[in-house]
Amino acid sequence: MAPRISAAALVLAGALAASACGPLPAPGSAAQAAPAHGPVAAGDGTALTQLNNLAVGERVPLAGYSRDAFGPAWSDDGNVEMSGNSCPTRQDVLARDLDDVVRAEDGCTVLSGVLHDRYTGRTIDFKRGPRTSMAVQIDHIVPLALGWRSGARELTAEQRLNYANDPDNLLATDGPTNAGKGPRTPPRGCPRGPRPTAGTRLRRSA
Repeated sequence: MAPRISAAALVLAGALAASACGPLPAPGSAAQAAPAHGPVAAGDGTALTQLNNLAVGERVPLAGYSRDAFGPAWSDDGNVEMSGNSCPTRQDVLARDLDDVVRAEDGCTVLSGVLHDRYTGRTIDFKRGPRTSMAVQIDHIVPLALGWRSGARELTAEQRLNYANDPDNLLATDGPTNAGKGPRTPPRGCPRGPRPTAGTRLRRSA
């Protein structure tokens, strides 16, 4: 069995230095409070020191990159958290990050819920449907293309599948904002909004 490869192990490269971005605190919470859902940002002094000491490396080309290199989208295969439960990763993340979740009789498909978006601060009423599902998308906090540049090209197919479905690197977010981010590196990939705090930068690099 291949070891779990976290987002952290792949992206401790110069592209994720101090300009990195991450989700905003939940509406109504203190700036330093941990989010109610989803991965939690690191916040100790040691992590900040490591972030500030990251060396900036040369930009690596995307030669050979394709989405297919990371396996089928939202695959339930692999050996990361949430895998192997007969539920696609997208549904697992929706169920984790939304409030007031209603699931279908299959116990998997999320039919509706409420997202308090960490990037935009918006509250989004999610309803599954052909014209509505993409109002909430699942963001790879560290995009797959950036992961490829930062070392994923050297991984096995199984390790890349794990990386693409690692819940520590996934966050439900506003669809148009996520679509606008694309595969960019920080700071160009940061959604518009208040300047990221040290905690949210760590979220992207740790």
